[in-house]
Amino acid sequence: MMTKHFFSDTAALLGRSLRHIARSPDTIITTTIMPIAMMLMFVYVFGGAINTGSDSYVNYMLPGILLITVASGIAYTAFRLFIDMKGGIFERFQSMPIARSSVLWAHVLTSLVANLISLVVVVVVALLMGFRSAAGAGAWLAVAGILILFTLALTWLAVIPGLSAKSVDGASAFSYPLIFLPFLSSAFVPTDTMPGPVRAFAENQPVTSIVNAIRALFTEQPVGADLWIALAWCAGILVVAYLFAMNTYRRKIS
Repeated sequence: MMTKHFFSDTAALLGRSLRHIARSPDTIITTTIMPIAMMLMFVYVFGGAINTGSDSYVNYMLPGILLITVASGIAYTAFRLFIDMKGGIFERFQSMPIARSSVLWAHVLTSLVANLISLVVVVVVALLMGFRSAAGAGAWLAVAGILILFTLALTWLAVIPGLSAKSVDGASAFSYPLIFLPFLSSAFVPTDTMPGPVRAFAENQPVTSIVNAIRALFTEQPVGADLWIALAWCAGILVVAYLFAMNTYRRKIS
């Protein structure tokens, strides 16, 4: 009965959140503008000067742009949570006979839907810019799975400042380091061109393994250990972020 309650309550609250997104499509437009602008700049301004060994620079850097798209999008999750907290929405939900965790899950699933739409838009623009992949359906599904897991991990991370920030700027500003992280990875240039300390960091942070796994899937190359390292990073961040987010939520509503 409790499980049934949770799913029905989450579905109802998810519908509420998705209606807000549908009434404000500018959220998705804003989320996609920066990654698309970066993609245009890197391909048409810097692309000719960067030697990646790839036939097309847009093919090389698209995985990194997809991760930046997600990092940009989850800032809105923190923002929406903060607004609901300050607006007293959570207190009103507490007075209703609904599963408490369904409130957070509705925000998280809304973030997932919105980010998936943004990712599709970015891929369409990349196709118009010359991105091509001979990958089969299985490889595309694997890429989608990695991006979904990555989005869930970062979204639960966004829940923490969304619940605990003191200002609306603080709620969304946490995403800035996440947007910057792909620049210190293999997303835009090979790591072997970097100075020693920077290279050591770049090769041992989560974005590099995720980017390398997605790139290998797109190009039908052997994925190797990168896939398992990428999944381990995403799953680890997801579990830790979820536990911290739920603990923060319990403290806030107690």
